[in-house]
Amino acid sequence: MLLASPRSFCAGVERAIEVVERLLAQRGSPVYVRKQIVHNAHVVRGLEQRGAVFVNELDQVPEGSLVVFSAHGVSPAVRREAAERGLEVVDATCPLVTKVHSEARRFAARGETVVLIGHVGHEEVEGTFGEAPESTVVVETAMDVAELEVADPARVSYLTQTTLAVQETRDVIEALRARFPALKDPPSEDICYATTNRQLSLEAVAGQADFVLVVGSDNSSNSVRLVEVCRRLGTPAHLIEDAGAIRPEWLREAETIGLTAGASAPEGLVEEVVEHLRTFGPLAVTEHATTVEDVYFAPPAAVRNRR
Repeated sequence: MLLASPRSFCAGVERAIEVVERLLAQRGSPVYVRKQIVHNAHVVRGLEQRGAVFVNELDQVPEGSLVVFSAHGVSPAVRREAAERGLEVVDATCPLVTKVHSEARRFAARGETVVLIGHVGHEEVEGTFGEAPESTVVVETAMDVAELEVADPARVSYLTQTTLAVQETRDVIEALRARFPALKDPPSEDICYATTNRQLSLEAVAGQADFVLVVGSDNSSNSVRLVEVCRRLGTPAHLIEDAGAIRPEWLREAETIGLTAGASAPEGLVEEVVEHLRTFGPLAVTEHATTVEDVYFAPPAAVRNRR
């Protein structure tokens, strides 16, 4: 087995989970959370068992209650609704998503059309779009660019969802630049360090593996992108929630298996996969590290120093 590294939790995910854990320790249950705090079923179930209550919309939260915004961020409209309902908000939005929101507001204030590269319907895209809906258009692929209509082709900028496939995003940006030569870039790349690192570490092992297992939930954008990266390289890949999803027929002809996990999947699930595979026979495990991550995001002031 070839273990790709870095894998599993990123700093933004760790911070968001820590927010809910601290609030449960400080306030007790219930702690309401709008949407999934991060896109992983095991994480959500674990927090539910400790007293977190996950809701789809704020009208499910009793007026005046405490609510946490998830790592994916929310639009200004959601923030206004929370204020109108008198909710106490603790914001667990990843700081790298907050950065993209700030760029959306700044670009729109300059009178530009903001092209947001991302997946329609994803919570992060909905939140970023909501910062400047009159000035923002969303595209998913290079083919979408040909159909874009903007007010002024000389005043166009772009932003991206933080969890996209790096190469596919470059293709979309190249298409935008070909159509709008004056296209303005964000000050720094919006695809987050963790997404990029996990894709690069996987590329380093995918070519040596008969197939790859990616641990993560099917609504996790960065996990799904890892599967796509493998398949683009010609290596079969399977997205699995946990060890129980592994099919014995995948293993029959395989000599070398690659293994990684999306940024919202706990490392414990990776360890369980390794132990499960050992039940099929001897297993030599080699870790392939392409970089070392030391990023840390401090929790918001509302939950600091209150343990």
